[in-house]
Amino acid sequence: MPTPSAERLLPMHEADLAACRTLLKTGSRSFFAAAHFLPYRCRDAATALYAFCRQADDAVDESGAPAEALAVLHQRLDALYAGTPQNYPADRALAAVAQRCGLPKALLEALLEGFAWDAEGRCYDDLEGVLSYSARVAGAVGVMMAVLMGERDAHVLARAADMGVAMQLTNISRDVGEDARNGRLYLPRAWLREAGIDPEGFLAEPRYSEGLAEVLARLLAVADTLYRRADSGLTRLPSRCRPGMYAARLLYSAIGEQLAACGYDSVSRRTVVPGGGKLRRLLGLGRLPWLGESDLAAPVLAENHFLVEAVSAHPGPRVSSLLESEGRISWVLERWAELDARARLPLRATISASGARRA
Repeated sequence: MPTPSAERLLPMHEADLAACRTLLKTGSRSFFAAAHFLPYRCRDAATALYAFCRQADDAVDESGAPAEALAVLHQRLDALYAGTPQNYPADRALAAVAQRCGLPKALLEALLEGFAWDAEGRCYDDLEGVLSYSARVAGAVGVMMAVLMGERDAHVLARAADMGVAMQLTNISRDVGEDARNGRLYLPRAWLREAGIDPEGFLAEPRYSEGLAEVLARLLAVADTLYRRADSGLTRLPSRCRPGMYAARLLYSAIGEQLAACGYDSVSRRTVVPGGGKLRRLLGLGRLPWLGESDLAAPVLAENHFLVEAVSAHPGPRVSSLLESEGRISWVLERWAELDARARLPLRATISASGARRA
């Protein structure tokens, strides 16, 4: 597997990072908001990663020839891991990040595989199929975020993958109507049939029903279990990274709570957490609750196992920690400056994936 040159560290240019921020400000507002709770060096690394993921997602979704788009994306991935990124700001920035952090190429390949499953219109008959898809398009992102924070412990990575999958299950539940109108169905088809819903008939004419509500409640219950397991992993992240990750977890799970409050109708309406609800959750970040570690050693979800193994099989980072050169005092001053600036402006940030597809 090609890796960036071991002779020198690839440069991280501010102009490339600025271009990535601009892309995410309009194309991934959820991440752009959550990133403000990360220390800036980790934030820059995550920005480069998400910009590449955003471009990859858009390239496949908006292309009339997704197979060709995926081939181009694999070429871009090969080039950036060879230390010779193609002429895209996101590629140059991610090449430097991958080298510094020891980010396994296999995790990004898993993401592209998930996009390929979308392109081929793969169907998922059972929960295991949905989890396998979610592991690729969101679990991989959770693991990559943990790696960027300097975490390579298998238990922590397993919980990061749990969080990514939980977010994707939330996405799926929220977007049922929109997806069906685009010819996509991510709910377990066996569950639909058990609820008296014909999957093909639903795709042809998406309609809300009590049976659909039962399926969504069932899927969100799985997501809630994974969110709770993920909480134990948050205790092991660097302390300065926890608020950003906990913000994403709280506000994503709030989507499921809001969907339940609306009777699980995600066909005739799009579930949105009111701004006041988001604000209440964000204000609580200054008083992070104690997140127990009882689930930290829970077995890795079978569908996520290959993601954790990809990290253990990959050489460690070139730079021991993106956070080590970031002085504690300067970080505190930066956070206070940002909080003061946000206090003077209306809350505009919305967090719906960090890491999850279409977020």
